[in-house]
Amino acid sequence: MTDRYGAVDAHYPDEGGARAALVVAAEPRFATLVEEKIGTVTAVPAYRPGFFFERELPVIRAVLATTAPVDLLIVDGYVDLDPAGRPGLGARLRAEIDIPVVGVAKTAFRSATHAVPVVRGGTRPLYVTAAGIPLAEAAALVSAMAGAHRIPDALRRVDRLARSVPG
Repeated sequence: MTDRYGAVDAHYPDEGGARAALVVAAEPRFATLVEEKIGTVTAVPAYRPGFFFERELPVIRAVLATTAPVDLLIVDGYVDLDPAGRPGLGARLRAEIDIPVVGVAKTAFRSATHAVPVVRGGTRPLYVTAAGIPLAEAAALVSAMAGAHRIPDALRRVDRLARSVPG
């Protein structure tokens, strides 16, 4: 079986609903993408502090349904929100899809003291959390991802795709 590594991100257009993008690579550096997919939902729940996953999960499910399963998924955000394992988006997603999930957050979350800071292309770290894969391995994976910038190329690409106007 060929390994499939996915990275996903979601966006909420002003006109409503949500759009998620998924990029897939056959190797963990994401040096060459083999697939790009978009999924949409027409309605999303209102944002509630601490319940971000309610907005993200439906559209991530939608984009994951457009392709063959991936073996590891990288999400924009935290897997768990504190060292005790309070579930974030990534943990809730892992509970549904039962594959390793790596969270890559751009900003520090005060209770996520367990997150591993990964510095790439500058001095500001990314904050890595994980489920189903050792945290040190997840941090090494993010550190080694293709791209010279702070944000790995695959995550920059999936962000741009999620924000793009469908057409």
